Amino acid sequence: MKRRRLKKSVKVVLFVFLLLFVVLGYFTVSKFISNKDDNKNKDKNKTVEVKIQKILDEESKSRPIAVMINNNHAAWPHAGLQESFLNYEIVAEGGITRIMALYKDVETLDKIGSVRSSRPYFLDYVLENDAIYAHWGGSDQAYSDIKNLGIDNIDGTIYEGKYFFRDRQANKLYEHTGFTKMSMLDSGILKLGYDTTTNKGNLFNYSVDSIKLSDMEGVLKADNVSIPYSNYHETSYVYDESSKVYKRSMSDKPHVDAVTKEQYTAKNIITYKVKNVDANQGYGRQKLYNIDSGEGYYITEGYAIEITWEKTSRSSK
Repeated sequence: MKRRRLKKSVKVVLFVFLLLFVVLGYFTVSKFISNKDDNKNKDKNKTVEVKIQKILDEESKSRPIAVMINNNHAAWPHAGLQESFLNYEIVAEGGITRIMALYKDVETLDKIGSVRSSRPYFLDYVLENDAIYAHWGGSDQAYSDIKNLGIDNIDGTIYEGKYFFRDRQANKLYEHTGFTKMSMLDSGILKLGYDTTTNKGNLFNYSVDSIKLSDMEGVLKADNVSIPYSNYHETSYVYDESSKVYKRSMSDKPHVDAVTKEQYTAKNIITYKVKNVDANQGYGRQKLYNIDSGEGYYITEGYAIEITWEKTSRSSK
């Protein structure tokens, strides 16, 4: 991605968020970055200890596992997203988003979900990561594409009770009670004979050294990032300077893990514009024009810089 000069305001059709946790989202939005006063009281002599968390082992050849996460508000809270290294958040029908969480070399995680059904455009990001895809059902188009594209997948409608489970204690509608765990997914991958290694490399390069966006020309202060996907759902991030991460909220509520009770955070956020329209397949399902190029933003440590993006095929990075 190459840097472009930043505009004062922007109209965005699609976002991607990258982090210690990464989220990618598609939507229509009018303002997504709001500036805070830079002149707040700061103690320049104060020493802040920041814990460096390694996102993943870049030398590892393990294939990622991508899990389709339900984001209907009635399904909250989520479980297990704190262990994912990359997350894509994309709008679906009814203005509801879904999240695809990617895991790599995670040995123990006892609850992930709730797990929901596939939509075809998520498959483009399964492919670009050469991931094994865990989902619970799917649209007709998604099922057709999974077959035709040869995507290694584990489906909860087939393997409920074996590689997926129901949380019977959850006070939720039945469709919001489906979960999995890492030991189940590992068993499914082994039993189904899927390759567990890849030679395609990681989607992103990672470094423990911070990228100083604040020193770049045309940088925009971004202490608050707000993404209104629809009248139903908004995702937002507030920068915490002491820990140097963004705290994640959804529809004005902190996004908190059901098991750890801790709020999810993002180190890096990538946003980009993608046109989306009604796919005319019923239920308000969406079509994304994401095999294209356009503008976006890279956001980290309280700053944003404009970038360009390009995806030349469904499997390309």
